[in-house]
Amino acid sequence: MIPAVLVLLDQANPRACYWAAIVYALAAITDLLDGWLARRQGLESVLGKFLDPLADKLIVAAVLVWLVGMGRMPGWAVVVLLSREITITALRGVASSEGLVIAAGDGGKLKTALQMVGLICLIVGYPYQFSLGFYDFGRVDFVHVGRMLVYLSIVFSMTSAASYLQLFAQAIDNKNREETTGAT
Repeated sequence: MIPAVLVLLDQANPRACYWAAIVYALAAITDLLDGWLARRQGLESVLGKFLDPLADKLIVAAVLVWLVGMGRMPGWAVVVLLSREITITALRGVASSEGLVIAAGDGGKLKTALQMVGLICLIVGYPYQFSLGFYDFGRVDFVHVGRMLVYLSIVFSMTSAASYLQLFAQAIDNKNREETTGAT
């Protein structure tokens, strides 16, 4: 779905950006459904555990980088988000090689949700008249809304990264203690 989103975004007109947002949203929704179904039916695989988060990170990274070029996101925010993702992915790899599993916390899940909705708003990228039937919000600039959501996701991104680092350090300490206790 990455090429489709980027080709549509490259057209830089409201209609194409609207369709890019739809394609991106469908990719996000099908990703959630796919993971949920795999866990529910016990169809998880090593390849799936590798490819699913990789695909998530690739589409987010590609869209974020593209949005910088379009002037919709500042480069510093993209660097912060991508650096966090690379760091946590590397730590997960190290943890896994040590036989440790450190589950994603609620902060990381909230970060992902805010990021997904924020990116959809940034992809839409133009002001639209927006109402929910019972309330008319008037003309909403979705770039501003998207930036605010992504900035908020950065806060949760950093707090969840700190939490993950703490859990990682505790897990390594516990493993070292067990090895020391078992050796004596």
